[in-house]
Amino acid sequence: MELLRKWLGHPEDIYNLLRFKMGGYRAVMPRIDPDSLGRGLRTCYRYLNQTSRSFAAVIQALDGELRHAVCIFYLVLRALDTIEDDMTITLDVKVPMLHEFHSYLYQPEWKYMESKEKDRQVLEDFPTISMEFRNLSKVYQDVISDICHKMGVGMAEFLEKKVDSQHEWDKYCHYVAGLVGIGLSRLFSASELEDPIVGQDTELANSMGLFLQKTNIIRDYLEDQLEGREFWPREVWSRYAKKLSDLAKPENIDMAVQCLNELITNALHHVPDVLTYLSRLKNQSVFNFCAIPQVMAIATLAACYNNKQVFRGVVKIRKGQAVTLMMDATNIQAVKAIMYQYVEEIYQKIPSADPSSNKTQQVIASIRAMSLPGSPMASRHHYSPIYLSCAMLLAALSWQYLSTISKATEEYVQAGEN
Repeated sequence: MELLRKWLGHPEDIYNLLRFKMGGYRAVMPRIDPDSLGRGLRTCYRYLNQTSRSFAAVIQALDGELRHAVCIFYLVLRALDTIEDDMTITLDVKVPMLHEFHSYLYQPEWKYMESKEKDRQVLEDFPTISMEFRNLSKVYQDVISDICHKMGVGMAEFLEKKVDSQHEWDKYCHYVAGLVGIGLSRLFSASELEDPIVGQDTELANSMGLFLQKTNIIRDYLEDQLEGREFWPREVWSRYAKKLSDLAKPENIDMAVQCLNELITNALHHVPDVLTYLSRLKNQSVFNFCAIPQVMAIATLAACYNNKQVFRGVVKIRKGQAVTLMMDATNIQAVKAIMYQYVEEIYQKIPSADPSSNKTQQVIASIRAMSLPGSPMASRHHYSPIYLSCAMLLAALSWQYLSTISKATEEYVQAGEN
């Protein structure tokens, strides 16, 4: 019944969960017909579903040939990432592999059979992926190969290097996420579904990736600590503790939260770029693909801001909240309204004595300025009391059924995988 009590406190979430389950998901995540694909592409989409159901859903919603290009792009980067993550591969083997990985795209027989990682099938059957890569138009091949090369070099650089300065934090996030945003943007433009400026403006595309990556790094503090990983920049956390792990100690919780707030403020500086980027998009499937992760990220940051729970467990947005974001984030005015809503939520939680409070207020002011014109709040969906009452009644009758929503949908809406 705890689940039901949570739902009753958020009636719009209940309505959208029902709406999503009863077919609304098709508007944002239409399925691809596997019978329309050749054997190689069917295999690639199977790997896509196995390695990331959430990305599989939004990638398959893209229009035309762009869908296949992004699918292959994802699998190539997943293979590269699997090499980087595999701690059983010695550095003298791993570093050359990361540097040369882009060249394997043009070697039909290349594969790697020694990985112990869970996603090793993308390496063991890399010939299928590389074949479908070579079947793409050259304009797509050039983008994927170039990004793969740059990312491999960047990954190798940070294998034995910790993130010290905020500049290095930006650099690391650029290598692992900003380059993805740049590559995707170039693919969007190459498909001619978007204007050339989308692919040419690498600064905005980079910010799209950095905002998502920084959100994940901030949220995943405790998980990374338990796994022996450190991605928070020393330049920031060293002002609050002697060791990054010290932030998890109960006696340091006040300093830990101040450090958290400073990093969230840093991440918020990317939001104006995100809004400018999204305002340029014309194709609906591309807009959905780009906007949904961004609104999930701002909601996650709002949940994490000034929240001690980041250092004690997992902070996630509600499933119904995530579904509402997915259903709403289909145009730029709605996205501006969502961003406005969550930065206001952060603003209301700023402690007066927080060392970053002035900077947080300043960046929120700049986001407000971009979000307010045109009364964007009117673009959000609002439901009458009768609809909400019906939704609450349905939830009371069927809460147990809804709690078993398919795993693919559940994974997607849990806010910001990768």
